[in-house]
Amino acid sequence: MDHRRGCNRAVVVSVAQFDPGVSLGRRPGAERDAKKLHRTLSKLGFRVDIHSDLSSNEIYELFLKESRRPVEDCFLAVLSSHGEEGCVFGADGKPVWLSHIYGYFDNETMEKKAKLFLIQACRGNTLDDGVEVDSVSDSTESSFSPHLSVPVDTAVMYATAPGYGAFMHPLGSVFLQTFCTLLEEEGNRNLELTRLMTRLSHSVAYTFQAKGRQLSGKKEMPCLLTRLTREVFPFAEPGKEGVAAGLSAMSLVGTEAVRKRTPSIS
Repeated sequence: MDHRRGCNRAVVVSVAQFDPGVSLGRRPGAERDAKKLHRTLSKLGFRVDIHSDLSSNEIYELFLKESRRPVEDCFLAVLSSHGEEGCVFGADGKPVWLSHIYGYFDNETMEKKAKLFLIQACRGNTLDDGVEVDSVSDSTESSFSPHLSVPVDTAVMYATAPGYGAFMHPLGSVFLQTFCTLLEEEGNRNLELTRLMTRLSHSVAYTFQAKGRQLSGKKEMPCLLTRLTREVFPFAEPGKEGVAAGLSAMSLVGTEAVRKRTPSIS
């Protein structure tokens, strides 16, 4: 494993196939999401590790370990699975409570580092079961609000709002595929993080519409939770116009570099 301090890190946990006997359907687009995330983030200088079809305990153990590893400026985590409000499910069908995962990163190692979580999973059963929806109901444990466990300098971007389903297609999820597509465009890479997430929400909400007899016309609206105390530029490229050379992921609000950023969506 690479323990260098000189790189930003991304960890992608993708559950596409569940264990025999688990009553959760296969997620055929998850592999495509993971591959595109790896390709896109690697080009932006992130060390990307992909973990597929882990059990609940394995996911907990992975993030506990990752929360203790050094990072240069930014740690990015992606969790993609079936889910309910407050949790995603491991390959064994057991819940992984997001509040526990977030809480791991409230430590000295991750202090003053930018932390971004992308959650591709349903947060409820508003949409009925369907081949394109990552939805499951009847979680056995009541959800503890993850908001209280999110550390300072952390942002969490959910694929959907509380109580709603998140769409999955064999070609990938609209949420993660759109995220990667935006990062492939130079102007978006240099945006401050919350502005980039606003652009992601706009793209998903206004360009996506589900098809099919049962889901026709259904929409998806990502939801951002942030406890950032500074403006963050985790994907910015040093040396580009409007980007200060050597700019790190964390930048104090009001600096000259911030004022020169490309305007956000109007």
